[in-house]
Amino acid sequence: MKDYQITYEELLDKVKKYLPNSDLSPIQKAYEFAKQAHSDQKRVSGEDYINHPLAVANMLADMELDIPSIIAAILHDVVEDTIASYADIEEQFGSEVAHLVEGVTKLGKIPYSTKEEQQAENLRKMFLAMAKDIRVILIKLADRTHNMRTLKAMPEDKQREKACETMEVYAPIAHRLGMSKIKWELEDLSLRYLDPIAYAEISDNISQKRDEREEYLDNIKKILADKLKKLRIEATIESRAKHFFSIYRKMYSQNIAVDQIYDLLAVRIIVTNITECYTALGMVHETFKPVPGRIKDYIAMPKSNMYQSLHTTVMGPNGQPFEVQIRTKEMHHIAEVGIAAHWKYKEGVSGKSDMDGKLEWIRQLLDIHKDANDAEEIVSSLKIDLFEDEVFVFSPKGDVIDLPIGSTPIDFAYSIHSAIGNKTVGAKINGKMRPLDVKLKNGDIVEVITSKTANGPSRDWLKVVKTSQAKKKINDWFRKENKEENVTNGRAILERELQKIGLLELSRTHATEWQPIVLRKYTAQTIDDLYAMIGYGGLSVLKVLNRIKDCLSAFVHQNTEQTIEDLATPIDADSAQKSQPKASNGVIVKGLNNCLVRFSRCCNPVFGDDIIGYITRGRGVSVHRTDCINIADSIKTNDERLIEVRWGNEHSRHYLADIQIVAQNYPMLIANIASKMAEIKVPMRSSKSVLTKDGLLIINMLVEIANKSFLDRVIKKLQAVEGIITAKRKTK
Repeated sequence: MKDYQITYEELLDKVKKYLPNSDLSPIQKAYEFAKQAHSDQKRVSGEDYINHPLAVANMLADMELDIPSIIAAILHDVVEDTIASYADIEEQFGSEVAHLVEGVTKLGKIPYSTKEEQQAENLRKMFLAMAKDIRVILIKLADRTHNMRTLKAMPEDKQREKACETMEVYAPIAHRLGMSKIKWELEDLSLRYLDPIAYAEISDNISQKRDEREEYLDNIKKILADKLKKLRIEATIESRAKHFFSIYRKMYSQNIAVDQIYDLLAVRIIVTNITECYTALGMVHETFKPVPGRIKDYIAMPKSNMYQSLHTTVMGPNGQPFEVQIRTKEMHHIAEVGIAAHWKYKEGVSGKSDMDGKLEWIRQLLDIHKDANDAEEIVSSLKIDLFEDEVFVFSPKGDVIDLPIGSTPIDFAYSIHSAIGNKTVGAKINGKMRPLDVKLKNGDIVEVITSKTANGPSRDWLKVVKTSQAKKKINDWFRKENKEENVTNGRAILERELQKIGLLELSRTHATEWQPIVLRKYTAQTIDDLYAMIGYGGLSVLKVLNRIKDCLSAFVHQNTEQTIEDLATPIDADSAQKSQPKASNGVIVKGLNNCLVRFSRCCNPVFGDDIIGYITRGRGVSVHRTDCINIADSIKTNDERLIEVRWGNEHSRHYLADIQIVAQNYPMLIANIASKMAEIKVPMRSSKSVLTKDGLLIINMLVEIANKSFLDRVIKKLQAVEGIITAKRKTK
């Protein structure tokens, strides 16, 4: 096994090389302090504990970090593992070093459990610390890397726990910070313990053909060196070994053998400037036949983690493909150490000045997830934001927008501005109208079509958007624009579910027992806030239901000799059937039998909608959808004329529903819509069309429908008709 130990003298020599004129005595002082603090401590492997902080400091020296970072690395475990305190560090080494040590100490114990709230909280803390000082996470990544290098000494269960945690949290962060060297090592070390059999198979395969591959690559390098010499380009050409986890991922995701991986064999050409990069690319393609679709220009379009390089895959001698990466020396340095390349002190000159822009994504992540209340959702979306491959698209003005692979025009719209996203009604991709749920590809030119009359985003968008940013902005719109109806809907949904399991009355009686706990759990200030979260779909009612049930169970168990099941009041199906009010027009009105019921034309409720009744003068009860804008004020003021209504069991009747279509004005569009409606056997009662100034056709249709589920299917069918941009249910 590779020896990762380093002496203090070796560390000092390394720092002297890139900081020749700096006073290094504080490093000596820190080493003596840490050595004394850890003097009676050994690692699990049996070695002296001081070897670990020295190794961490050595990794930071490889990145050429400043002296406070080196000192903090040497001291990073003293507060957590010895009697030394934060005050001791601050007194001896100053507040800057103390803050770094404190930040690393707080991040020291993140338990692996992707479904646990504790991990989400620790992730939040980690990003908060990163936003304040990126050096905190650089120290932590070095700490984790050395721990993974020496993980063999740990028990097997700890090996798997640390490997999972590393793969879930630290490797993605290294990726997002552009620190590919650390990211690759963390992934490979994790794979060794997560799937040792696969790791051994890959290792054996690589070892068996190592001599053959090295001979092949040496021949390639000689050919390229001769060509570059003729072009008078000074370059360094090196072989690039593909790391094991990347091979593993491709083998299992694509179900292919090792020899079928195109970029298993790779060379890297490092030149002086950008012009030489493109000249070298031309030479490579002139010498070897390029593989179509395998050319990527990350120089013109850098990745969000600052990575820049030209990639191409070509067919080498004997028809064996290999990858070529071409970059400048500076690009190569950034590709290796990422953000660390922008944080070093040269002769006392700080590299902080350009950090703000490069760390903006951290602040955006904090903002996106600051109000999140579901730990599983937080961790899941952080993985997308941290570790998703990117797709590069263009705005009509030529601006490059990078988004996660799988993003849609809706993600694109919200990446520009929330106001653009909220008013989006369609999108053109490469000059052609396309559906809003189409997945964007590299190089697409995306033009968002907006309308001043748009009613805001659709809830269906939450099912197709990829980015956390878009999801948050859509949810924000529903939370702010429909607060009152969200509260009403959420209360009705929760009470209905509580009624189903017989806990509605118990939950009302003991509200003071469960409400504070549940509100704190989901970061809601009031019970109305909780109802609103459920009402707009930001929080699963089943999760809240289970939490309430747990609270009530604990209270009942603690204060009575009964169980929650003893106190539940389940619905008796027979007695409920006997006392069931009779439906009028398919709707049951609470406390009334055989009253006049009519459906309001302003919102046209259909079976399956959440509904509410309004007692009219002389015309019985008017039934509205609970999201109807005409009933919103009455709900807000608890109008005494509102009455509880629900659907009966008779589903044979048909209902009227309004559908609004926004479409490109194609000649056969109306005929195609009529044909589709006939095909799915949906009667059209009326249809009106209006042509907008933007050349879009707005079509309002009144159709007969059996229930809400069928209406949703009809809308989905319409969305598939060529030329239709959006189709949705309309409220007048």
